[in-house]
Amino acid sequence: MHLAYPAVLAALLFCIGLYGVLARRNAILVLMSVELMLNAVNLNLVAFDVWLRDTLHAGQALTLFTIAIAAAEIGIGLAIVLAVYRNRGTSDIDRLRDTAETDDAETLPDTAGTDDADTDGTEPTPGRADEETGKTKKAEATT
Repeated sequence: MHLAYPAVLAALLFCIGLYGVLARRNAILVLMSVELMLNAVNLNLVAFDVWLRDTLHAGQALTLFTIAIAAAEIGIGLAIVLAVYRNRGTSDIDRLRDTAETDDAETLPDTAGTDDADTDGTEPTPGRADEETGKTKKAEATT
């Protein structure tokens, strides 16, 4: 058997998997595309093992390790996708981007140009203004 046939088939499988990873928005379909890419690598490992007539069958041994790693990857990946689906209600990758960290400049108010010192030159005490307004609100509520 020629090496070209399994190599071309593996290249086609890998390209289909790569397209699936880049184009799909559903997390489960992305995981399936990654599995397709791993299977293309497995096909290449076995094909080159047969072509080289390796007596140790290293390609087939590596294929078994790859299958074991792929099974663990799909198990953990599917558990993560299910947990995200339960929390968010969707497995759409575009809608999951809000879980990323946001810029501090977007969340914090702009404090440029304000002085930290009071008019009398003392440092402001955090929470002191809240205590005073809380006391006046309690006094107003009791009267």
